[in-house]
Amino acid sequence: MTFPRRGFLQLAAGAVALAANTPVASAQTYPSRPITVVVPFPAAGPADVLARILGERMRETLGQPIVVENVTGAAGSIATGRVVRAAPDGHTILLGNLGTNVVNGAIYPLQYDLAKDFEPISLLPSNHQLLIANKATPEKDLRELITRLKANPDKVTIGNAGPGSPSHLTAVYFQTAVGKNFQLVPYRGTPQVLQDLIAGQIDLVFDQASSSLPQVRSGTLKTYGVTAKTRLTSAPEIPTIDESGLPGFYASIWFGLWAPKDTPKSAIAKLNSAVVDALADSSVRTRLTGLGADIPPREQQTPEALGAFQKAEIEKWWPLIKAAGIKAE
Repeated sequence: MTFPRRGFLQLAAGAVALAANTPVASAQTYPSRPITVVVPFPAAGPADVLARILGERMRETLGQPIVVENVTGAAGSIATGRVVRAAPDGHTILLGNLGTNVVNGAIYPLQYDLAKDFEPISLLPSNHQLLIANKATPEKDLRELITRLKANPDKVTIGNAGPGSPSHLTAVYFQTAVGKNFQLVPYRGTPQVLQDLIAGQIDLVFDQASSSLPQVRSGTLKTYGVTAKTRLTSAPEIPTIDESGLPGFYASIWFGLWAPKDTPKSAIAKLNSAVVDALADSSVRTRLTGLGADIPPREQQTPEALGAFQKAEIEKWWPLIKAAGIKAE
């Protein structure tokens, strides 16, 4: 069968136009279904709360539901591995933190590269930690508490969310600062740690302000200070650990969003825009700051800023972790 020359040229031009427009149309329709945010920690923990607050607002911008899926185990490395293997189409992303996207690379034999096998989307609010105790703990301030800890280090238990978790690293850091070794008790997640702390099964916990501040305010728990350099805007009555007896003691837990490697830049841009819109929303900001979170400045909310920050954190923490001999159990 033959075509008139003019007809053939028209068909060819149409085919070229169709091929050229197909990726554009695909990009324009993203997201085409619900987006799953994989959270490497149990429900009701700080990461889960952050994901759900942001997800509510991001849904409005993206026009699709945000499904939060909690995938626990191996300090978050199971969840990160799942996202690495997910289709790079922007419909499965990871809400990780200092532990999952920096620390785990130093303590687990991962089958993927934390810096190279993810596409950064945006840095998210960070949380400083509170040193918290059972409400019946008698010491009125950190200095009194440290005096007792130094006198009875073998009787002190400090809970944490598992080997290499931020609460574990901060507890190790605390031991170094105090100059004594305590009993570090690992759990599978933050909710379980707090449950035993309230019940008096353990003595102390370093926990993110977003999850423990409400219980401190209700009187369920008491705090001896925040690990920030300055007092929290949302809780100015709580002194810093630095001013309370351990000068220079600072520890911050930051969060971020990542997608699998090779996710289209157009999808990354739309996700980033949704995050930026959410973090600029006054109601979202009020909820997050009320939980003790620090919202990063707008210039730090770009994919490039998260990539550079993660790289710097790897260079900072990996040598310290390896020198301390912290390993997965």
